[in-house]
Amino acid sequence: MYPAKFDYYQATSVDEVLSLLQQHGEDAKILAGGHSLIPMMKLRLASPAVLVDIGQVADLRGFSTVADGSLRIGAMTTYHEIADANTGLDALTEVCSIMGDLQVRNRGTIGGNLSHNDPAADLPAVALALDAQLEIRGPSGERLAPMEEFIVGLMETALAPGDLVVAVRFPPSGPASGSAYEKFENPASGYAICGVAAWVRRDGTGRIESCRVALTGAADYAQRLRPVEEAMMGQQAGSEGIDAAAAKAGEGLQFLSDIHADDVYRAHLTHVLTRRVLQKAIERAQ
Repeated sequence: MYPAKFDYYQATSVDEVLSLLQQHGEDAKILAGGHSLIPMMKLRLASPAVLVDIGQVADLRGFSTVADGSLRIGAMTTYHEIADANTGLDALTEVCSIMGDLQVRNRGTIGGNLSHNDPAADLPAVALALDAQLEIRGPSGERLAPMEEFIVGLMETALAPGDLVVAVRFPPSGPASGSAYEKFENPASGYAICGVAAWVRRDGTGRIESCRVALTGAADYAQRLRPVEEAMMGQQAGSEGIDAAAAKAGEGLQFLSDIHADDVYRAHLTHVLTRRVLQKAIERAQ
């Protein structure tokens, strides 16, 4: 199908984007990489009257380091650019290397992905595990939103009308830390039927002193697996502790059930992938 008619604006600065959003209100949608919005428009699932293309806003691209040592990635930075960069964050490199196909990785953007908050998207789980913060500008000014607070529900975020994600910040992992991401994907779309990301830090004795684990694809929205995190605290980096923690991966969750996988299978995948990413993250935490 063809999308409904719309007005098109190509912005060249963040201020111009915010002005256009304020001018057109709820009739306007941001066009970043377009891999989610354009298919929805062609199916008439979304029919914005105005598209604001932010592809030419140079300030929304690239990498920098902020005062607290966090890595700042512009919202329009593509998956391919992130995968090619030396970010020092293994899970982020992994996820941006495997999402979609080459065409998707060259067009899809980190800000667009997280703003869309698809329940089967890979990046939200990694952003949760790596304790990311989203840098947001809007009518009320600038603010930082922790990823856990940014995700509100199924394809819902904390973005208010007129808000724009301008960058994503990842805090420095520090020494003796490691991260990993793995998924079981839909063979047609590449989306996660189940995906798990983990980050761990070890103390001087080799025990786990900090741990973050997050799930995507298997529930209504990406979320942390706190029972797993709590079970890993203080554990030595051995298979017995990992197995015991991974066994808690399904606690408190209501798994999705659809034509691709039922809830029982997704629960099994969550257990298996949690064990794998914990093992890999610990091995990297040297």
